[in-house]
Amino acid sequence: MAPCLKHMTVAALLALASPATAAENAAPHPSGPPLSTGFKFTEDNGADLYTAVCQGCHMPDGKGAIGAGAYPPLAGDPNLAAAGNPVSVVVNGLRAMPPVGFMMSDEQVAAVVNYVRTHFGNNYPDAVKPEDVKVLRH
Repeated sequence: MAPCLKHMTVAALLALASPATAAENAAPHPSGPPLSTGFKFTEDNGADLYTAVCQGCHMPDGKGAIGAGAYPPLAGDPNLAAAGNPVSVVVNGLRAMPPVGFMMSDEQVAAVVNYVRTHFGNNYPDAVKPEDVKVLRH
């Protein structure tokens, strides 16, 4: 006796929905740096750190967003003029922004802050050094 078409269809759908099948059929990410794993970011320059950590809220153009929350723009932001301010925000967090700096080295915090302070229409040439970050952590 041939199996019922209905049961064959259900079995086929279950096979397609299985995690193993989904993993086999998933296409690798076509471009860009690999994502960090664990509790530390692996990116080592400001642009890659911004892409991996910041642009999800502040947007690729640094203009921020409003939706489920308000994500302030970093583009043309006068709050970036004093280098210690963005370092403190990255390390300690501020309002809804989590303290993502605990998942970064002092070098990474300096790199991403320097990137934001020299991109998106910002032109603050006094570079943050890892030593500056270390002082704000303690």
